[in-house]
Amino acid sequence: MREAEVRRLLAANLLGALAIVLATLGPAFFLDGFSVLGTHLTWLCVCSVCVATLNIILHLVLKPNQSLKRRSFGHKISRFLKCCIYFFMSSILFHAIIVLYGAPLIELVTETFLFAVLLSTFTTLQCLCLLGPNIQAWIRVFSKNGAMSIWESSLQITSVCSILGAWFGAFPIPLDWDRPWQVWPISCSLGATFGYMAGLIIAPLWIHWNRKQLTYKSR
Repeated sequence: MREAEVRRLLAANLLGALAIVLATLGPAFFLDGFSVLGTHLTWLCVCSVCVATLNIILHLVLKPNQSLKRRSFGHKISRFLKCCIYFFMSSILFHAIIVLYGAPLIELVTETFLFAVLLSTFTTLQCLCLLGPNIQAWIRVFSKNGAMSIWESSLQITSVCSILGAWFGAFPIPLDWDRPWQVWPISCSLGATFGYMAGLIIAPLWIHWNRKQLTYKSR
């Protein structure tokens, strides 16, 4: 395993964490009254857009999973449209799962859907950037010992940390503390965000620590 590749992963992940910090602090200079709690829906949109944009740019620049085959323009357009459809379907699926776990079915639909979009940005979008609209590759990566590169290992860690963070973020909601951050879906979206950021930091450190034990199969 090349140290240079691990450093590239670390730099990319740190930029991802920085994007969230900028999405949290930056809009306050342009939008009056902007805050994570007070204008949470706006923050959800800004954070999703910033993270998605950075992930796409990093994928185009770093090309961590570049194929040796040259693709036609038509194939690239078809792939892009498939990715858009997969992302939308992922958001709908996350929305349905969140409702099944107790989120309001009729009320706060916008809040629930934007939270689902945020989760899709932290998980599905990374899969689409790295693996494309290939469900078999997704299943392989998230199976035991299925990762074939440090980027796929990082994808595993950040996706799991994001979902776990959202799950843990739901625990304070039913408590009678009457805190502003207990309003749906603030604690869950914050939990997912902290989980995602934790995954971005943990992934390269874990890979570096276990680099001697990690052996990736060739494609």
